[in-house]
Amino acid sequence: MTYEQLEEFGDELDAVRRRVLNDLGQADANYIRRVIKVQRSFEVLGRIGLFFPFFWPVFVLGLALLALSKIIENMEIGHNVLHGQYDWMNDPMVNGKRYEWDIVAPAEDWKRSHNFVHHTYTNIHGMDRDIGYDLFRIDEDQPWYPRHRFNLPIAFMLMLVFEWGVMHHNIERDDYLSGKMSEAEFQAQKKRAWRKIRRQVFKDYLLYPALAVPLIPFTSWWVPLAVLGANVVANVIRNIWSFNVIFCGHFPADVQTFTEEEAENENRGQWYLRQLLGSANISGTPLFHLLTGNLSHQIEHHIFPDIPARRYPEVANDVRRLVEKYGLPYNTGRLSRQLLSVARQLAVLAKKPADPYKQGNSPESKALREAKREAAAHAGGA
Repeated sequence: MTYEQLEEFGDELDAVRRRVLNDLGQADANYIRRVIKVQRSFEVLGRIGLFFPFFWPVFVLGLALLALSKIIENMEIGHNVLHGQYDWMNDPMVNGKRYEWDIVAPAEDWKRSHNFVHHTYTNIHGMDRDIGYDLFRIDEDQPWYPRHRFNLPIAFMLMLVFEWGVMHHNIERDDYLSGKMSEAEFQAQKKRAWRKIRRQVFKDYLLYPALAVPLIPFTSWWVPLAVLGANVVANVIRNIWSFNVIFCGHFPADVQTFTEEEAENENRGQWYLRQLLGSANISGTPLFHLLTGNLSHQIEHHIFPDIPARRYPEVANDVRRLVEKYGLPYNTGRLSRQLLSVARQLAVLAKKPADPYKQGNSPESKALREAKREAAAHAGGA
């Protein structure tokens, strides 16, 4: 892409964003309120069903509904509300500054590490901590360490406890140790995390099992334990789902990463290009997209994080049109394909390279490097 094409690319995507934002209205408000109503209904029915472990069809249905409600709350409601996608409604129920979601990671710290750091510095080595989450070697430009031999088993364990991994990731210990964060800020992060942990553990693993205790004279002592176990399983199901959706949107083989130099002094078109090259979509049905919080449209989400996610299928048509116009790649595929790609990446990059500490020289960000050179040449000519 030439410098002029990058400018035009950015202007055209800006126009798409303005068009959608100007079109927001009652239909969007009705949608998110309807989704919240359905999610809360699923949670209530699910928790009631868990009080009948002696009648296993009702119990299993209750477990499924509770897990489904947690997926919807985490993906379509919590993630998108915390991005401020519905702040324009002036409704406290969907206000991104006040919303607290149903996982152990405090919303305040997640918004800093995700909304600001990740979405601003997407896939930039040394700036975006989401590249490998400080656990994996998911990109060939990352240095190799002996622990990376266990890429796949570590990923499997993180998948089961993903909400806890997100919580730990948001505590920026490295920034504190490097002096980028004050001790007061670091201690405040830890206090928020412990406060949220106590709240979540009390709700799921103490309060609701305790509500089953009055049933014991009519049933058996193991009923509260069954309720406890079902809450654990529901959270694990939600963790597995959210982990797979997020990893398929960020780490398939063709997703590109960048150096700080490549992203320096970006104009709007270059920033959009980096978001496009650093993301991947997952194809599926409307129900599938709902259950992913429309993060199956990860490309559109990275380009327009503040647009209500329900609009991403519509926006995707415009993005695809521009991608074809400028001859750019558009990484998309079914869930099975993207999952297999991520697994292969983790397996291949677990092996010790010839020079484990050498970074860079990857051809992956060729398109952005060429764009930067063109921009520099244009600036020099001016």
